[in-house]
Amino acid sequence: MTEKTAHPQTDDDTMSAQERAAIKERAAELKAQGRAGKAAEKAAANEAALLAKIAEMPEPDRGLAERVHAIVATCAPDLEPKLYYGQPGYARKGKVLCFFRSGQGDKERYSTFGFSVQADLDDTSGLWATSYALTEPTEAAWAELETLIRKAAR
Repeated sequence: MTEKTAHPQTDDDTMSAQERAAIKERAAELKAQGRAGKAAEKAAANEAALLAKIAEMPEPDRGLAERVHAIVATCAPDLEPKLYYGQPGYARKGKVLCFFRSGQGDKERYSTFGFSVQADLDDTSGLWATSYALTEPTEAAWAELETLIRKAAR
């Protein structure tokens, strides 16, 4: 009689195909970033990759991502554009501070703009939002997003 060996559950058993693809894409991004070389070349390569990713997005996500990119570039020019899990992100000293997630790319009903723990959004109440849905933002909503980005990046 042979004894069966119990195998611990693997990540493949708990993650969706979309999650596994995002992790593989992130690993490829990290590998590409390591090859990018000098800081200026790396920054240019990161921005080019981010802009190419935005260009691939279907509308209306492409328009939303383009507007987000323009706002971040204007109000927080010290943040470095880079891909973050296959989506546009903006980093300081290599750590992503804020990011855009394509709703269509994630198979969700809306896109989001989010902030990482690197963002300076803390509120004395102990409660603050770290992610915002983007569907058809008004000019007032875009202005609020700009204010949040400025606050997060200070």
